[in-house]
Amino acid sequence: MRNLKVITAYRGTKYHGFQRQDNAVTVQATLEKHLSKVLNEPVTITGCSRTDTGVHANNFCFNVRTSSAITCRGFVRGVNGELPDDISILSCEDAPEDFHARFDCVGKEYVYKIHCSESKNPFAPDLMFHYRRPFDIERVRQAAAHFVGTHDFASFCADCTTVKSTVRTICSFRVENSGDSVFMLVKGNGFLYNMIRIIAGTLLDVNEGKLSPDDIPDILAARDRLRAGRTAMAHGLYLNRVFYSEEELQR
Repeated sequence: MRNLKVITAYRGTKYHGFQRQDNAVTVQATLEKHLSKVLNEPVTITGCSRTDTGVHANNFCFNVRTSSAITCRGFVRGVNGELPDDISILSCEDAPEDFHARFDCVGKEYVYKIHCSESKNPFAPDLMFHYRRPFDIERVRQAAAHFVGTHDFASFCADCTTVKSTVRTICSFRVENSGDSVFMLVKGNGFLYNMIRIIAGTLLDVNEGKLSPDDIPDILAARDRLRAGRTAMAHGLYLNRVFYSEEELQR
């Protein structure tokens, strides 16, 4: 039995997240349907993470066990030939028998994309959050810097009842812009439910003067979701990279 490590990208607009659900179209169910056809056997895939409805992925890792002798190149070509246009297989390689896409992942990077303009972007209505206000990037950068390091992120979790600890480490937080586009890139060893979307929404509140950049440490210390800002819209969020070594994560 082979264990394949596969990297995929998908546009989450039409899907109710990654994880399989009853009576809902998901990325996992769609992938499994077409993989099973190409591999000529029923398969179940193991994803590196869950993503919410409408959230996208530039690089999402899953592993799948198969008895098929198909080459990795043949796998990529065959599966891409079957998949809908909003999901793509980027790479495939044979992995060790014990490789697990979720449990072996040591960190992830997310990017939140914002289109800052009075006019909407007709080419990306479901791919970037449309924000009509001026964006003070230096003010937002000052606030974002407070998230770097190891903190208790309970204030930035929509539902923390299912996790043992709300402490996470953010390795880097970059806020970049290009023309009318703003990108918030957050890399860390783990993330809570809706954590990035709440952080992004809180930074938009900082941009609008509802919060000060120096309020962030107090919000973290409060461990109270009501102290943080709004939850930003799902369609601006992308799982950007996944890391399987500490060296790669810290690079």
